[in-house]
Amino acid sequence: MKYVLISGGVVSGLGKGVTASSIGVVLKACGLRVTSIKIDPYLNIDAGTMSPFEHGEVFVLDDGGEVDLDLGNYERFLDVTLTKDNNITTGKIYQSVLEKERKGDYLGKTVQVVPHITDAIRNWIESVAVIPVDGNEDPADVCVIELGGTVGDIESMPFIEALRQLSFQVGPDNFCLIHVSLIPVLGVVGEQKTKPTQHSVRELRALGLTPHLLASRSAEPLLDSTKEKLSQFCHVPVNNILNIHDVPNIWHIPLLLRNQNAHHSILQQLNLLSRATPPDLRQWTDMAESYDNLTESVRIAMVGKYVGLTDSYLSVVKALLHACVARSLRPSIDWIAASDLEDDSAQSTPEAHAAAWKTLKSAACVLVPGGFGDRGVRGMMLAAKYARENHVPYLGICLGMQISVIEFARSVLGWERANSIEFDAQTPNPVVIFMPEGSRTHMGSTMRLGSRRTLLQTRDSITSKLLQKKM
Repeated sequence: MKYVLISGGVVSGLGKGVTASSIGVVLKACGLRVTSIKIDPYLNIDAGTMSPFEHGEVFVLDDGGEVDLDLGNYERFLDVTLTKDNNITTGKIYQSVLEKERKGDYLGKTVQVVPHITDAIRNWIESVAVIPVDGNEDPADVCVIELGGTVGDIESMPFIEALRQLSFQVGPDNFCLIHVSLIPVLGVVGEQKTKPTQHSVRELRALGLTPHLLASRSAEPLLDSTKEKLSQFCHVPVNNILNIHDVPNIWHIPLLLRNQNAHHSILQQLNLLSRATPPDLRQWTDMAESYDNLTESVRIAMVGKYVGLTDSYLSVVKALLHACVARSLRPSIDWIAASDLEDDSAQSTPEAHAAAWKTLKSAACVLVPGGFGDRGVRGMMLAAKYARENHVPYLGICLGMQISVIEFARSVLGWERANSIEFDAQTPNPVVIFMPEGSRTHMGSTMRLGSRRTLLQTRDSITSKLLQKKM
């Protein structure tokens, strides 16, 4: 197995996930099979209980795993089906080690970060890397690993040590490290500054890992003088310094890497030049350029609870993007905080209330995505009612679908107190109920999630008749 590790320095949020996905795309275009692993150093077992405001959306995999949103990028870019084990967290590692300790698997030894935690990380990576994710039976050729966080974080130290051990174990021909860093430009001086990246690489090397390639994030293309300076002080050949500058849309990133011969540097490091073919990215190029040339747009009102951070609904946004491009349209998403549509906001924040309603009424369609808790529910119901009464196309996902059911029951069926048991346990008309396997005390891994077969017991129901051909 060949490993490509993506680490990050200087600041978080540089786009390591998109970089990792794009590298996978370029390697796949060279005829190689690619799998991905995301390492999240936080102590949570998974992303399922984390606030969307803090960490963006929770991406749900086919096997029901609740994982980091970067795995959604991997699946969309690489056309693979990942498992929950492709997302490694500190919580998962410590849980597995402590379970072994309780069973006595360590035979009375003192359980320590090194070697027990680092060994668990290494073993996890090696076992997950060989799981086929693209429909074939054989393991992939290359495993792209993204190390979350920033080099120097206390949380990521055991992972960096485990990855150092892995690189030594598999040998230099099977391990390639790409370090993503920021090249800022100070407004007053206007010069591209390399010092933050120099410090970041120095810290990485002090921990036993030396980058083979640098992926420099910047607003504008890097100057040749900047590349030469980075090469000199970071001990990376000039040809291996990649520049990922801002582009019109992220579909350009694989093309950007291809144009800088990133694939050649990676394949050379991994001794794969003889097996690979020149990258064929014609379809990817057509997709990126077709989006840039779109002129007509469609306005979509997104009525949600977490609109303050658009990454909270990243998969929904990407699905809308793909659907719109298929219809030769550019999506124009209007974000509406559901609480701004409620009657109470007319008194407390009249300007926000008026703006929210004006935006809703000017949209061509309405989408209400998922969420938890009763905050904003009344506003979502008002949006669903407006869409139904004015024949505006409405799509409800998860909570949004439940909202449309509650609104219909109240407004059309006359059940004034119809509700979900989640919001009103004493409602006389519970049109939405808890799943039998759902827990009222534990929040993590208790929902019915993922791709699964649903057995309909009543054959003559409307739902059964609608789905008859697919069953």
